[in-house]
Amino acid sequence: MPINPTKPDSAGLAARGSDWEVIGVIDTEGDTVEWTFPAEPGAVRTARTAVRDQLRGWGLDGLADLAALLVSELVTNSLRHATGPIGVRLVRPPEPRDTLRVEVSDPLPDPPRERAASPDDESGRGLQLVAGSSRSWGTRPGDNGKTVWFELAVPG
Repeated sequence: MPINPTKPDSAGLAARGSDWEVIGVIDTEGDTVEWTFPAEPGAVRTARTAVRDQLRGWGLDGLADLAALLVSELVTNSLRHATGPIGVRLVRPPEPRDTLRVEVSDPLPDPPRERAASPDDESGRGLQLVAGSSRSWGTRPGDNGKTVWFELAVPG
């Protein structure tokens, strides 16, 4: 998919207006949008804003906060464990329109592991949050790393 910075969507504009620069917005046909963020701490906030703005633009306001929270968790995991760019992709399949798929990719090939955090742990709950809040989730290897994905039910 080619990077097309001349055809930005609303999320791309919001992301470029933030304190951190988005490396590129990739626009495809239909209801799919993808961003690539630098592996810097501001990527979490920028990804959250981009996802929230795009979902509101699609009329999916009811999913915006949850999707932004889960993306925030996965982008944070990528920042902690991988180096290099972090990709975020939203997909609304054409039919049925009852699912939103969200993907976060990074260059580390090792899949994340869900773990049981003790009450005093300050981290380790991100994948539990993804698993408990989504319809389904998983990982898949890529040519240059991995993708962690989750699906949310679109309210009817």
